Amino acid sequence: MSKSARGAKLAVFTKNKKNPAYVGARLGADRIGASHGCTVTHYVPDTPDDVDEQHALLKAAHAAKPDAILIAPAHATALNATLRRIQADGIPVLCFVSKPEEIGCTCFVGSDDRALARGIADYLFDRLPEGGNVVTLEGNPNSTTSAPRGDGFRDAASARANVRIVNSRSGQFMRDGGQAAMAELLADEPRIDGVLAANDFMALGAIDAMRSAGRMITIVGVNATPEGVQAIKAGDLLASASFDAMKIACLGVQAAIRVLSGEKVPAELLLPVEVVDRANCAAWDLPYAERPLPRWADYVKT
Repeated sequence: MSKSARGAKLAVFTKNKKNPAYVGARLGADRIGASHGCTVTHYVPDTPDDVDEQHALLKAAHAAKPDAILIAPAHATALNATLRRIQADGIPVLCFVSKPEEIGCTCFVGSDDRALARGIADYLFDRLPEGGNVVTLEGNPNSTTSAPRGDGFRDAASARANVRIVNSRSGQFMRDGGQAAMAELLADEPRIDGVLAANDFMALGAIDAMRSAGRMITIVGVNATPEGVQAIKAGDLLASASFDAMKIACLGVQAAIRVLSGEKVPAELLLPVEVVDRANCAAWDLPYAERPLPRWADYVKT
Protein backbone atom coordinates (compact mmCIF):
# COMPACT_ATOMS: atom_id res chain seq x y z
CA MET A 1 0.00 0.00 0.00
CA SER A 2 1.37 3.38 -1.01
CA LYS A 3 1.87 5.85 1.81
CA SER A 4 0.23 8.60 -0.25
CA ALA A 5 -3.16 7.94 1.40
CA ARG A 6 -1.82 8.44 4.93
CA GLY A 7 -3.26 11.60 6.41
CA ALA A 8 -6.13 11.56 3.93
CA LYS A 9 -9.44 13.10 4.96
CA LEU A 10 -12.44 10.85 4.36
CA ALA A 11 -16.06 12.00 4.67
CA VAL A 12 -18.43 9.13 5.51
CA PHE A 13 -22.21 9.47 5.21
CA THR A 14 -24.69 7.16 6.89
CA LYS A 15 -28.47 7.55 6.96
CA ASN A 16 -29.32 7.78 10.63
CA LYS A 17 -27.97 7.64 14.17
CA LYS A 18 -30.33 4.99 15.58
CA ASN A 19 -30.06 1.94 13.35
CA PRO A 20 -27.48 -0.45 14.88
CA ALA A 21 -26.29 -1.43 11.41
CA TYR A 22 -25.11 2.13 10.79
CA VAL A 23 -23.56 2.32 14.25
CA GLY A 24 -21.49 -0.66 13.14
CA ALA A 25 -20.73 0.95 9.79
CA ARG A 26 -19.34 4.08 11.44
CA LEU A 27 -17.27 2.07 13.88
CA GLY A 28 -15.87 -0.08 11.10
CA ALA A 29 -14.98 2.99 9.03
CA ASP A 30 -13.17 4.47 12.03
CA ARG A 31 -11.24 1.26 12.67
CA ILE A 32 -10.05 0.95 9.07
CA GLY A 33 -9.30 4.65 8.77
CA ALA A 34 -7.21 4.64 11.95
CA SER A 35 -5.26 1.60 10.79
CA HIS A 36 -4.21 3.52 7.66
CA GLY A 37 -3.55 6.89 9.29
CA CYS A 38 -6.62 8.55 7.78
CA THR A 39 -9.02 11.02 9.34
CA VAL A 40 -12.66 9.92 9.10
CA THR A 41 -15.40 12.51 9.59
CA HIS A 42 -18.97 11.28 9.90
CA TYR A 43 -22.00 13.10 8.55
CA VAL A 44 -25.31 11.75 9.89
CA PRO A 45 -28.79 13.33 9.76
CA ASP A 46 -30.36 14.02 13.14
CA THR A 47 -33.72 13.01 11.67
CA PRO A 48 -33.40 9.38 10.53
CA ASP A 49 -33.10 8.99 6.75
CA ASP A 50 -33.94 12.65 6.13
CA VAL A 51 -33.04 13.35 2.51
CA ASP A 52 -32.89 17.16 2.78
CA GLU A 53 -30.70 16.99 5.87
CA GLN A 54 -28.32 14.54 4.25
CA HIS A 55 -28.18 16.79 1.20
CA ALA A 56 -27.25 19.78 3.38
CA LEU A 57 -24.56 17.70 5.08
CA LEU A 58 -23.21 16.64 1.69
CA LYS A 59 -22.88 20.29 0.63
CA ALA A 60 -21.09 21.08 3.89
CA ALA A 61 -18.68 18.21 3.38
CA HIS A 62 -17.99 19.36 -0.19
CA ALA A 63 -17.08 22.80 1.14
CA ALA A 64 -14.64 21.18 3.59
CA LYS A 65 -12.81 19.57 0.62
CA PRO A 66 -12.26 15.98 1.79
CA ASP A 67 -9.98 13.74 -0.21
CA ALA A 68 -12.77 11.21 -0.79
CA ILE A 69 -16.43 10.69 0.07
CA LEU A 70 -18.06 7.39 1.04
CA ILE A 71 -21.85 7.65 1.12
CA ALA A 72 -24.94 5.55 1.69
CA PRO A 73 -27.36 7.90 -0.09
CA ALA A 74 -30.78 8.40 1.49
CA HIS A 75 -32.43 8.84 -1.91
CA ALA A 76 -31.86 7.39 -5.37
CA THR A 77 -31.66 10.71 -7.24
CA ALA A 78 -32.08 13.73 -4.92
CA LEU A 79 -28.34 14.10 -4.27
CA ASN A 80 -27.17 13.64 -7.85
CA ALA A 81 -26.50 17.26 -8.80
CA THR A 82 -24.31 17.80 -5.74
CA LEU A 83 -22.56 14.45 -6.22
CA ARG A 84 -21.73 15.42 -9.80
CA ARG A 85 -20.27 18.75 -8.64
CA ILE A 86 -18.13 16.89 -6.10
CA GLN A 87 -16.88 14.53 -8.80
CA ALA A 88 -16.20 17.47 -11.12
CA ASP A 89 -13.91 18.88 -8.42
CA GLY A 90 -11.87 15.68 -8.57
CA ILE A 91 -13.11 14.19 -5.29
CA PRO A 92 -13.77 10.46 -5.61
CA VAL A 93 -17.30 9.42 -4.60
CA LEU A 94 -17.71 5.85 -3.39
CA CYS A 95 -21.01 4.34 -2.27
CA PHE A 96 -21.93 1.61 0.17
CA VAL A 97 -25.15 -0.16 1.21
CA SER A 98 -27.13 1.79 -1.42
CA LYS A 99 -26.19 3.73 -4.51
CA PRO A 100 -27.74 6.54 -6.55
CA GLU A 101 -29.40 6.07 -9.91
CA GLU A 102 -28.23 7.85 -13.05
CA ILE A 103 -24.78 8.59 -11.67
CA GLY A 104 -21.65 6.48 -11.53
CA CYS A 105 -19.55 6.13 -8.41
CA THR A 106 -15.93 5.08 -8.24
CA CYS A 107 -16.84 1.91 -6.35
CA PHE A 108 -20.03 0.51 -4.84
CA VAL A 109 -19.82 -1.97 -1.95
CA GLY A 110 -23.00 -3.77 -0.96
CA SER A 111 -24.97 -6.91 -1.58
CA ASP A 112 -27.60 -8.20 -3.96
CA ASP A 113 -30.63 -7.08 -1.94
CA ARG A 114 -33.14 -9.04 -3.98
CA ALA A 115 -31.15 -12.28 -3.71
CA LEU A 116 -30.49 -11.65 -0.02
CA ALA A 117 -34.21 -11.17 0.70
CA ARG A 118 -35.14 -14.23 -1.32
CA GLY A 119 -32.56 -16.28 0.56
CA ILE A 120 -33.90 -15.38 4.01
CA ALA A 121 -37.50 -15.80 2.82
CA ASP A 122 -36.74 -19.28 1.47
CA TYR A 123 -35.15 -20.11 4.82
CA LEU A 124 -38.36 -19.13 6.61
CA PHE A 125 -40.65 -20.92 4.14
CA ASP A 126 -38.62 -24.13 4.41
CA ARG A 127 -39.46 -24.09 8.12
CA LEU A 128 -43.17 -23.54 7.62
CA PRO A 129 -43.97 -27.11 6.55
CA GLU A 130 -47.62 -26.35 5.87
CA GLY A 131 -46.95 -22.91 4.40
CA GLY A 132 -49.54 -20.34 5.38
CA ASN A 133 -50.10 -16.62 5.61
CA VAL A 134 -47.03 -14.38 5.71
CA VAL A 135 -46.71 -10.64 6.24
CA THR A 136 -43.79 -8.37 5.36
CA LEU A 137 -42.21 -5.40 7.11
CA GLU A 138 -40.57 -3.25 4.47
CA GLY A 139 -38.18 -0.32 4.75
CA ASN A 140 -38.12 3.38 3.99
CA PRO A 141 -39.51 3.86 0.47
CA ASN A 142 -36.76 6.40 -0.31
CA SER A 143 -34.08 3.78 0.31
CA THR A 144 -32.82 1.97 -2.77
CA THR A 145 -32.58 -1.23 -0.71
CA SER A 146 -36.31 -1.30 0.14
CA ALA A 147 -37.83 -2.20 -3.22
CA PRO A 148 -35.44 -5.05 -4.10
CA ARG A 149 -35.85 -6.61 -0.67
CA GLY A 150 -39.61 -6.51 -1.06
CA ASP A 151 -39.24 -7.99 -4.54
CA GLY A 152 -37.06 -10.77 -3.13
CA PHE A 153 -39.69 -11.63 -0.53
CA ARG A 154 -42.34 -11.83 -3.25
CA ASP A 155 -40.09 -13.87 -5.56
CA ALA A 156 -39.75 -16.50 -2.85
CA ALA A 157 -43.47 -16.53 -2.08
CA SER A 158 -44.52 -16.77 -5.72
CA ALA A 159 -42.44 -19.94 -6.06
CA ARG A 160 -44.39 -21.66 -3.23
CA ALA A 161 -47.92 -22.86 -3.89
CA ASN A 162 -48.70 -23.00 -0.16
CA VAL A 163 -47.33 -19.58 0.89
CA ARG A 164 -49.29 -16.34 0.60
CA ILE A 165 -48.09 -12.83 1.44
CA VAL A 166 -51.35 -11.46 2.78
CA ASN A 167 -50.32 -8.00 3.99
CA SER A 168 -47.40 -5.59 4.27
CA ARG A 169 -46.44 -2.43 6.14
CA SER A 170 -43.49 -0.07 6.02
CA GLY A 171 -41.56 0.07 9.28
CA GLN A 172 -39.11 2.67 7.86
CA PHE A 173 -36.17 0.39 8.84
CA MET A 174 -36.61 1.59 12.46
CA ARG A 175 -37.45 -0.33 15.64
CA ASP A 176 -40.39 1.87 16.63
CA GLY A 177 -41.60 1.74 13.03
CA GLY A 178 -41.42 -2.04 13.05
CA GLN A 179 -43.33 -2.17 16.32
CA ALA A 180 -46.11 0.11 15.06
CA ALA A 181 -46.34 -1.68 11.71
CA MET A 182 -46.52 -5.10 13.36
CA ALA A 183 -49.20 -3.91 15.79
CA GLU A 184 -51.31 -2.87 12.80
CA LEU A 185 -50.75 -6.20 11.06
CA LEU A 186 -51.71 -8.14 14.18
CA ALA A 187 -54.92 -6.13 14.40
CA ASP A 188 -55.72 -6.64 10.72
CA GLU A 189 -54.77 -10.30 10.27
CA PRO A 190 -56.31 -12.98 12.50
CA ARG A 191 -53.91 -15.58 11.11
CA ILE A 192 -50.20 -14.92 10.53
CA ASP A 193 -47.83 -17.88 10.20
CA GLY A 194 -44.61 -16.03 9.43
CA VAL A 195 -43.08 -12.55 9.26
CA LEU A 196 -40.44 -11.29 6.83
CA ALA A 197 -38.70 -8.17 8.14
CA ALA A 198 -36.39 -6.24 5.81
CA ASN A 199 -33.97 -5.54 8.65
CA ASP A 200 -33.26 -6.70 12.21
CA PHE A 201 -34.17 -3.34 13.74
CA MET A 202 -37.75 -3.62 12.49
CA ALA A 203 -37.82 -7.30 13.44
CA LEU A 204 -36.95 -6.44 17.04
CA GLY A 205 -39.75 -3.88 17.09
CA ALA A 206 -42.11 -6.47 15.65
CA ILE A 207 -41.13 -8.89 18.42
CA ASP A 208 -41.95 -6.15 20.96
CA ALA A 209 -45.42 -5.80 19.38
CA MET A 210 -46.00 -9.55 19.28
CA ARG A 211 -44.99 -9.93 22.90
CA SER A 212 -47.38 -7.15 23.92
CA ALA A 213 -50.19 -8.82 21.97
CA GLY A 214 -49.40 -12.30 23.26
CA ARG A 215 -48.99 -13.61 19.69
CA MET A 216 -45.44 -14.86 19.06
CA ILE A 217 -44.95 -15.61 15.36
CA THR A 218 -41.92 -17.01 13.54
CA ILE A 219 -39.93 -14.08 12.15
CA VAL A 220 -36.71 -13.50 10.21
CA GLY A 221 -34.70 -10.34 9.60
CA VAL A 222 -31.76 -8.87 7.70
CA ASN A 223 -28.37 -7.49 8.88
CA ALA A 224 -27.15 -10.00 11.51
CA THR A 225 -26.60 -7.11 13.92
CA PRO A 226 -25.31 -7.93 17.42
CA GLU A 227 -28.82 -7.27 18.77
CA GLY A 228 -30.31 -9.51 16.11
CA VAL A 229 -27.88 -12.29 16.98
CA GLN A 230 -28.87 -12.03 20.64
CA ALA A 231 -32.53 -12.42 19.59
CA ILE A 232 -31.58 -15.49 17.55
CA LYS A 233 -29.83 -16.99 20.56
CA ALA A 234 -32.88 -16.25 22.72
CA GLY A 235 -35.18 -17.95 20.23
CA ASP A 236 -37.14 -14.78 19.43
CA LEU A 237 -35.73 -14.33 15.91
CA LEU A 238 -35.44 -17.43 13.74
CA ALA A 239 -32.62 -16.14 11.51
CA SER A 240 -31.13 -13.10 9.81
CA ALA A 241 -29.43 -12.54 6.47
CA SER A 242 -25.94 -11.18 6.92
CA PHE A 243 -26.07 -7.79 5.24
CA ASP A 244 -23.09 -6.74 7.37
CA ALA A 245 -23.00 -2.94 7.25
CA MET A 246 -19.79 -2.83 9.29
CA LYS A 247 -17.98 -5.12 6.88
CA ILE A 248 -19.41 -3.24 3.90
CA ALA A 249 -18.26 0.13 5.29
CA CYS A 250 -14.82 -1.30 6.08
CA LEU A 251 -14.40 -2.43 2.49
CA GLY A 252 -15.70 0.93 1.26
CA VAL A 253 -13.05 2.79 3.25
CA GLN A 254 -10.39 0.37 2.04
CA ALA A 255 -11.52 1.05 -1.53
CA ALA A 256 -11.26 4.82 -0.95
CA ILE A 257 -7.75 4.44 0.45
CA ARG A 258 -6.71 2.41 -2.58
CA VAL A 259 -8.15 4.98 -4.96
CA LEU A 260 -6.22 7.74 -3.19
CA SER A 261 -3.10 5.59 -3.43
CA GLY A 262 -3.48 5.35 -7.20
CA GLU A 263 -4.68 1.75 -7.22
CA LYS A 264 -7.54 0.30 -9.21
CA VAL A 265 -10.70 -0.87 -7.47
CA PRO A 266 -13.70 -2.72 -8.88
CA ALA A 267 -16.72 -0.68 -9.91
CA GLU A 268 -18.88 -2.99 -7.80
CA LEU A 269 -18.13 -5.30 -4.89
CA LEU A 270 -21.08 -7.44 -3.76
CA LEU A 271 -20.82 -9.55 -0.62
CA PRO A 272 -22.31 -13.06 -0.70
CA VAL A 273 -25.62 -13.93 0.92
CA GLU A 274 -25.25 -15.72 4.25
CA VAL A 275 -28.06 -16.85 6.56
CA VAL A 276 -27.28 -16.57 10.27
CA ASP A 277 -29.19 -18.87 12.66
CA ARG A 278 -28.62 -20.59 16.00
CA ALA A 279 -26.39 -23.22 14.38
CA ASN A 280 -23.78 -20.77 13.07
CA CYS A 281 -24.36 -17.46 14.88
CA ALA A 282 -21.19 -17.75 17.00
CA ALA A 283 -19.22 -16.13 14.17
CA TRP A 284 -21.44 -13.02 14.44
CA ASP A 285 -21.90 -13.09 18.22
CA LEU A 286 -19.52 -10.20 18.89
CA PRO A 287 -19.93 -6.46 19.42
CA TYR A 288 -18.93 -4.44 16.38
CA ALA A 289 -15.80 -3.26 18.18
CA GLU A 290 -14.64 -6.86 18.47
CA ARG A 291 -15.70 -8.24 15.10
CA PRO A 292 -12.73 -9.05 12.85
CA LEU A 293 -12.00 -6.54 10.13
CA PRO A 294 -12.38 -7.83 6.56
CA ARG A 295 -9.26 -8.31 4.48
CA TRP A 296 -9.46 -6.70 1.04
CA ALA A 297 -7.69 -9.65 -0.57
CA ASP A 298 -10.42 -12.01 0.65
CA TYR A 299 -13.02 -10.14 -1.42
CA VAL A 300 -11.07 -8.75 -4.36
CA LYS A 301 -8.79 -11.07 -6.28
CA THR A 302 -5.93 -9.36 -8.08
